[in-house]
Formats: sequence, structure tokens, C-alpha cells
Amino acid sequence: MTLVDTAARTTSPALPTTIVVPTVGRPSLGQLLTALAGARGPRPSEVIVVDDRPGTEDRGVADLDTSAAGSLPVRVVRGGGRGPAHARNVGWRRARTPWVSFLDDDVLPDPDWLERLADDLAAEGPDTAGIQGVVRVPLPDDRPPTDWERVTAGLAGASWITADMTYRREALVATGGFDERFPRAFREDADIALRVQRSGGRLVHGRRGVRHPVRPADDWVSLRTQAGNADDVLMRRLHGKDWYARAAAARGRRPAHLAGTAAAITAVLAAVAGRRRPAALAGAAWLAGTAMFAWQRIAPGPRTAPEVRRMLLTSAAIPFAASWHTLRGRWRHRGARQWQGLPDVVVVPRQVVLADPVAGAPVARSGAREQLDRLRSEGVRVRLAGDDAADDAADDQRLEAALGPVDHSADPGGSAERHVELDVAVPLDSLADAVLGARW
Repeated sequence: MTLVDTAARTTSPALPTTIVVPTVGRPSLGQLLTALAGARGPRPSEVIVVDDRPGTEDRGVADLDTSAAGSLPVRVVRGGGRGPAHARNVGWRRARTPWVSFLDDDVLPDPDWLERLADDLAAEGPDTAGIQGVVRVPLPDDRPPTDWERVTAGLAGASWITADMTYRREALVATGGFDERFPRAFREDADIALRVQRSGGRLVHGRRGVRHPVRPADDWVSLRTQAGNADDVLMRRLHGKDWYARAAAARGRRPAHLAGTAAAITAVLAAVAGRRRPAALAGAAWLAGTAMFAWQRIAPGPRTAPEVRRMLLTSAAIPFAASWHTLRGRWRHRGARQWQGLPDVVVVPRQVVLADPVAGAPVARSGAREQLDRLRSEGVRVRLAGDDAADDAADDQRLEAALGPVDHSADPGGSAERHVELDVAVPLDSLADAVLGARW
């Protein structure tokens, strides 16, 4: 039976999708690849693993181990440590399939995940722009879940999260992909879902499923996650105050946190000024609010001594952290504009990058290859103006020896691709910046 299944996997047509997995090198990546390799169903066209560990541009950093993928067609590309939104963009821009399937590196696909993914893709019409998988978070059976376990369990009911989300590539092109101003794995998936829907794309729920285990975390994880309050500010700037309802997202406790922080600051200032009664009233308000917040987190949990201690300490600190990140977000994103993203193809005039573009062997201008490599590292293809798909192969090889990989196709991707043609007056030393700086 195993031999028959293996043969079916190698001879059935490939899925019309590329799987993109951003990773920071966690051990769970190997478990994910093992699950994909053993899953029933047709193979994906490609699996692109985006290595988003900081410092991966340095030669001394060891390559990721993807041997667990077995015979799956895996390609590893560098993300540069700039966050999951940027890493996903680097991955999907390299995809050449109609669909792109995003998986987080800490999920475990079901044994029939590929089979059900094929069914999900086949069931949808041309108006469907995205299909979300079913996310399950296993919780302990022998005790109530901790606060962190409950937070993670919220992923099971979240909409359009990229733990398991498939988009049409043309929808990603049309929206510019993920907004890289979201620096962490928070709200970047809700943002792109709202933009896809605003452009007329329909998002649906599929049948394939993954398990999302609860990651180990230290005592202060809930304090660090308050950085997401700045991302909520950006969401409001981009999508309006009703974005929570449209994205089916929880509103959180920001008003209560701001009120508690204000009460604490008032108590301190009044005490310094010698005004005892106002200081006592404001202090009592802060203490009551903190106690209520702590109890709301303690009551549904296991109520063990370590958990109660964590909840008391973090419940006192979270309002201040949430308020700080809210104010930081309001300043940082005060003039935020809509995300545009990068083009698929940049058409560069030959005379900008070649010293003698018409005679003899091509000679690159000083710094030309470095500028073009910056674009390629973002998944952007480079084409030269006037390049002809019918050119001699030897000429193409000489050109690429001077400038690096160049797209020679007459139509690099059809109507679903975004092209940008640079002017002959663009300075060579700012060529890459002219493209990369236009993302928003």
C-alpha cells in the first residue's frame, strides 16, 4: 500500500500552488516539513522557505536544514530578518503558480492536508481570492488552560490568519502583498484580507486543517505582545475605526488600559504635589482596575502559584505597556498612507546599467549589479528595455555574467503581473531606492 501511495504522489499533477513558509529557524520547521512530505495528495509545485533569521545575509550563518522535506521541491531564500510580512512578500513574489499557500513554521498540517487543499482549490470559482484553512489549537485535558494557552487558542476562531491561508497570486499582485509596516506576526494578515475584500475579492473557509501547538513562553510574554497596540493604531489609520468589525477582530482592553495608566500617573503627581485626597482616590481607582484585570485572567486558569504570580505581575505592568505602544503607534503612523507594494518586474534602460549597451560584450557600469541584486533580493525580476526573447542564448549568458539574472521573456507574466519602467534619467546609485521607496 505504501508503494502505491508513493507512486501516486510522484505521478499525479502538481497542485497549482506554491507553499510559502517564513521561518526564524525554529525546530518546528522540521516537523512541518515532515508532515507535508508525508501528507496524502498531489505534491505542491514548490515549497519556498524564507529564512528570516537576522543576519542571514552574512556568509557565516549556517543554512537551514530542510532535509525533512524529503522529495518535496524545496527552495530556501533569504528574508533578512525584517519580519513575517516582508518574508511572505519575498516568498510569494518568487512563486509562478496561480495560487500561493502560506503556512506558519509552527503548525502541523493534517495527514490529508494536501488532498483537502486540492479540493479547496478545485471548489472555488474565479471570484474567490482567498481560502482559509481550519486552525486547531490543542489544549491540556487535565487542567484549565493558562492565560498564554487561552491567547493562543484564540487563533482557532480568528479570520483569515496566515497560519494556513491561500491567496490567488493575482490578488497579492493587485494589493501589493503584505504591508511591511507591520513588523511582527500580528494584524498583517487582517490588513491584507481587508484590502483584498475592498478590491472585490471573496474570502472563504476551506476544509483542510492544521494543528497549532502552544509555543513555550516565559513569564513576560503577555507584556511583550502589547507592542501589537501600535499595529492596531496603523489598522485604524488605514481602514477606519470600524476595522475591528470588518476583520472580525477582538477589540481588546485599550480604553481600560489608558484609563488605568492615567489613574496611576494622576496618583503619583497628586502625591508629589501634596494633595493626599486626590492621590488616594486616583490610587484606589488604579488598584481596583488592576485587581479586576488580574482576576479576569486568573479565574479561568489553573490558579497555580506560578500562574497567579505571573498574572499579578503582568496585570500591573500591561496597562502601562499598552498605553506606551498606543502612543508610539499614533506618532509613528500619524501620516500613514495605503500600502502599494513592489512590482513583479522592473524594466531598466540598458544605458543606465551598461557602459556600452550597443557594441561588443556587455560591460556593467560600476555598482550596477549591486543595485539590481537589491531588487532581486526582494523577489523583483529585472528586465532590460529593448530585450528580445529571441536574442541569442550566448548573448543572454554574456549579459547575465555582467548583470546577474535577467528576465528575457517578451511578457514576463501577463496581465496579472505589475511592471514598472524606469526612466533613462534615473541615477544608477539610487536605482534600487527609486523602486523600493515607492512601496507606500
